[in-house]
Order: sequence, then C-alpha cells, then structure tokens
Amino acid sequence: MANETELWPTDSADEVQATIRAVYRQVLGNPHVMESERLVTAESQLSDRSMTVREFVRAVAKSDFYRSRYFESCAPYRFVELNFKHLLGRAPLDQAELSEHIQICINSGYDAEIDSYIDSEEYDLRFGENIVPYYVGASTQVGQKQVGYNRTLSLVRGWAEIDSATEASLLVEAVATNGTTEIPLQPSGRIAAYADATEKMFKIVVKGAKFDSPRRRSTTEYIVPGSRMSPQIQRINRTSGTIVSITEVA
Repeated sequence: MANETELWPTDSADEVQATIRAVYRQVLGNPHVMESERLVTAESQLSDRSMTVREFVRAVAKSDFYRSRYFESCAPYRFVELNFKHLLGRAPLDQAELSEHIQICINSGYDAEIDSYIDSEEYDLRFGENIVPYYVGASTQVGQKQVGYNRTLSLVRGWAEIDSATEASLLVEAVATNGTTEIPLQPSGRIAAYADATEKMFKIVVKGAKFDSPRRRSTTEYIVPGSRMSPQIQRINRTSGTIVSITEVA
C-alpha cells in the first residue's frame, strides 16, 4: 500500500494538484472534500512553492475539517491512533506512545499534538519537507516488528474506507494489553474492526482538580465508558486537573 508522492521544483501545475489531492486523501482519511472545505490559501502557497508539503500537511491537520471529524467527534484513543496513521503512516506501537500523545493533547492542546508528529525526527527522516506521508507501516520493513505491521494493517482497511466512519479506537485493547493483533478478513476482503471501544469502561486518575464546591481532593478517579471519554476529559481540563493515567477496567 506504500505510495510515495514527492513534490519537485520542476513539477507542473497538474503534478502540484496531484500532490494536493494526495495530502487530502492521506491526512483527512480518504474523505470527499467539497470546494468550500478546501484550503485555498494554503494550496496557492504550495503551488508557488512558498509553502512546503510538510507545512501543507500541518495546515490540513490543523484545519476545521480535521478537528471536527477526528478531535471533536472521536474517542481520544481513536484521535491519537489516527494521528499516527495520517501523519506518520503507521500505527502506535505500544501503550507508552498512546499515553504520551494523550498527555500532549490534554496538557498542551490540539495544535501541540499535531506538531508533535510533524516536527518529530521520525517524520523528518521519513518524509522530509516535500514527501506526502504514506502508509510505510503497512509494508514489511527490515527491523520492523510483526505487531507493528499487523496494527497498521488494522487501521488501513482499503482505499475505499473513510476514517471518519469509525469513531471508536480499533487498537486500544491490543495496545493497552500489549497483545498480538490479528487481521481477520471479512468475506468481502475487508479487514474486520475490533470490538467497539465505546462499550469499554476506563479509569481516569486525575490530580489537582479544582471544583466549585468546597470539597477538595488531591487525587480523583473517574470510571467512564469510552463513549464519554472526550466530554469527561474536556471537563477535567476546565477544572485545571492533570490526568495521571487512563486505563481500561472492563
């Protein structure tokens, strides 16, 4: 599934448009982008080479289109696993990676979470300034663990798949338990999704939350379903709490 697209200084206008389409397809998760949703200014800057592909990728990932479909509508684990898929071309490899990016998002905000991928050494070495991110994790590579290959294929379920159609995490159980990831195929050939993470229960441990009531607790635990994780995390942010951990309990 690897399909490398690189923008060169000598590329024609048609080739620039092909690069723009490749970025939209990769970063936005294979959506239908209406004319009113296109980033006209950023496209123009890419066309006249005042913007690199890397910065165009950043603009698309920080767009209202991306934010509304993946940050505001998806469970936090789904948002992070899709950021790995869209921006680094692979799945998160372990719980430490997932937790690190959940914490970046909670403590530093949406923009910092997006920047953490695009400004990473991994992105720089793999894609540089003018290669469109692609699914490097979906092809076997020297030194790559089989689990990473399987998990990436679990996220890349065919070119017709639209990522915004699935709001629950596909990998939260396998990553949290460091379990193996099978890739069962449906009769149609599509890779089957994992159990809906919105049905699972999670424990969120918080320090330093400030509430309006006189009650104060240095540490608070919340047990919430996956479907309510995003609203609960937003509430914790509003109370100035710091999330220590998020673990699956059921």
